[in-house]
Amino acid sequence: MLSGPMHLPTNRNNHDIMENAVVKKKPRLEWLDAMRGFTMILVVANHVSQTGFMQAVKFSSSLSFLILFRMPLFFFISGFLAYKATQVWDVPNFCRLVGKKLRIQIVPTVVFFLLGMAVLYDSFPDAVIEKFHSPLKGGYWFTIALLYMFIIYYTFAFIESKLKWRSGVPIVLLFLLSMCVYETCYLPQQFWWAFGYRGAKPSTWLNDTCLIQVMLYMPFFLYGNIVHRYWDRAQRVMDSKWFYPVIVVLVILATMDSLKWHILRMQWAIIPLTLARFILLTMVFMYFRHFQKYFTQMTWVGRTLQYIGRRTLDIYLIHYLFLPNLPGVGTFFQANQHNFAIDLTLAVLIALLVIGFSCVTSNILRVSPLFKKYLFGRS
Repeated sequence: MLSGPMHLPTNRNNHDIMENAVVKKKPRLEWLDAMRGFTMILVVANHVSQTGFMQAVKFSSSLSFLILFRMPLFFFISGFLAYKATQVWDVPNFCRLVGKKLRIQIVPTVVFFLLGMAVLYDSFPDAVIEKFHSPLKGGYWFTIALLYMFIIYYTFAFIESKLKWRSGVPIVLLFLLSMCVYETCYLPQQFWWAFGYRGAKPSTWLNDTCLIQVMLYMPFFLYGNIVHRYWDRAQRVMDSKWFYPVIVVLVILATMDSLKWHILRMQWAIIPLTLARFILLTMVFMYFRHFQKYFTQMTWVGRTLQYIGRRTLDIYLIHYLFLPNLPGVGTFFQANQHNFAIDLTLAVLIALLVIGFSCVTSNILRVSPLFKKYLFGRS
């Protein structure tokens, strides 16, 4: 029993309570977690093929296709999840979000980068220097590039929240700007930082800072963000009768030209390549959404993919330590006729084994609350 008079809060107190109340999180989209797990499997499978099998992309029947959309899809998911309609964009929240991302992205990356250099290479100092000046950072570029993207987006969202009028124009303009920057990466005659330009020194500041990777993938991050912002409209488009048949035809033409025909040459070749990337990731997204009932916790496939999807940071950081050293496999595939199914199946099977070891290692490290917080960003 409660004693004493019960005072009802005033309107002002009600307002304060609402301001300070913890906003209930929306339930997780299980199929989105499953799709992230699927994407993580493709990422590890690619590293198994390229690093473990020493398989060149041009001699692989699966790598050249999967590489079109696996990383764009990962950044698309990150951009999709970055948008939160209820987020309050004031200075304290902005600083809190940036500070949290700095801790989650930088500390684990530095720790596992140094560990990887010590474990995987004979000369630790030489490996650290060489990989630091590489845009891929020995594979550990993803979290750095993603950190830049979050900071860019948070800054944009903070400024956007101060505008007196609300519209989709600012985010669309940012997306178009990112597409313009993306395009410059494929124009070596006009821009010295162009992707694949052999005249650029590997020690340039764009490579050292991984900014070149941001330029290559920022449009896909913003694309995911826009889809989430206008989720109801996006779903109506995806559910329309004409949309899927049209993009299937377009992606066949774009992918064939990018991988085989090469009708458009020089700087024009980026058109079918970009089209294939955006459409392929959209098709994967639509597939998981359409068949979402198969990717719930009620199915073993759903549970497995969701578990991997919720441990992507752990797996990404750890899996390099367990990649196989089987260059003979790549030599075999190069010397013999092979097909997409055999090529991909072998890489995926080894990838699942690598992911399994990575998850076990993650669980061992997570026993320590300190490691759980600072190595994997979990409180």
